Amino acid sequence: MSATPIPTPDLTPPDIVRCAFMEVVVTDLAASRAFYVDVLGLVVTEESDTEVYLRTFEEFIHHNLVLRQGPVAAVASLAYRVRTPEDVDRAQAYYEAMGCRTERRATGFVRGVGDSVRVEDPLGFPYEFFYEVDHVERLAWRYDLYNPGALVRLDHFNQVTPDVPRGLAYMEALGFRVTEDIEDSDGIVYAAWMRRKDTVHDTALTGGNGPRVHHIAFATHEKHNIIHICDKLGALRLSDRIERGPGRHGVSNAFYLYLLDPDGHRVEIYTQDYYTGDPDNPVVKWDVHDNQRRDWWGNPVVPSWYTEASLVLDLDGNVRAVEVREEPTELAVTVGADGFSYTREGDMEKGFKLGNTL
Repeated sequence: MSATPIPTPDLTPPDIVRCAFMEVVVTDLAASRAFYVDVLGLVVTEESDTEVYLRTFEEFIHHNLVLRQGPVAAVASLAYRVRTPEDVDRAQAYYEAMGCRTERRATGFVRGVGDSVRVEDPLGFPYEFFYEVDHVERLAWRYDLYNPGALVRLDHFNQVTPDVPRGLAYMEALGFRVTEDIEDSDGIVYAAWMRRKDTVHDTALTGGNGPRVHHIAFATHEKHNIIHICDKLGALRLSDRIERGPGRHGVSNAFYLYLLDPDGHRVEIYTQDYYTGDPDNPVVKWDVHDNQRRDWWGNPVVPSWYTEASLVLDLDGNVRAVEVREEPTELAVTVGADGFSYTREGDMEKGFKLGNTL
């Protein structure tokens, strides 16, 4: 792993409110639209021959997901809403002070979004920061439009990076707070869940070859909504889209389901994590050997979930090169994502412990 820390600018970072949307390049727009709209039930805000703008039922901003037709499946933007228009200025200045490439557009990079800045962040991810955005009808009360598996909110992103401790220091300086992590007995962090809104996370860093995006996650209200999605996929003879689950995470305590879209972009359907908004919210620390951290029931994880993830683009639309992670030498078995298989050390009660507040 790299020993070179990411420099922290002597500037105020942008005040990030929440993860807001992801722009994804797909190779067959019609097939992707069918998956996200006809199967998962996301709402179409607007669309063209080359783009589809989608949102969840409780969202009031223009979109949570942009599908854009392109030659190579990849992620073009991980977008965050900031608190004020001035925070867009702060974002640009902050990243330029780190030596990162930035691009600013007063009219936005996608429809429905105004003044925004995109950056190639120090980990190689395409981040976007914006305040100005079109409002649309919030459909929370439109029960005539709901389906039994309704996706109600965008919950989080998950990013794969070769050096989690290095990335974690950068994200904490940016203003993210850790809610849970995975560590070994020496305190080395192999994955971390970080928030801006008062949930378990807006994004996570997991160890592996990167930069790549592991998944985007949409929330439902209840477990039965996820069960319905599984039943619907089975009825449509699309059960091969189910990669993992349904199950219960140890990390986040959430009920989950992982799906693959037609291009292999991973989507998590997620529900029932917990509130984290108090200033002294305790950090949950998981032992890297605990096989309940990824699945509370102890079910094994399919290898693809550890090894496969979406490529990301630079600001010119080119695929970023993927850096191979240098695996820690102290453990013989490494399989990617958080870096470890389902071995366990010690008693079950040592699987996780509450740590001090960051």
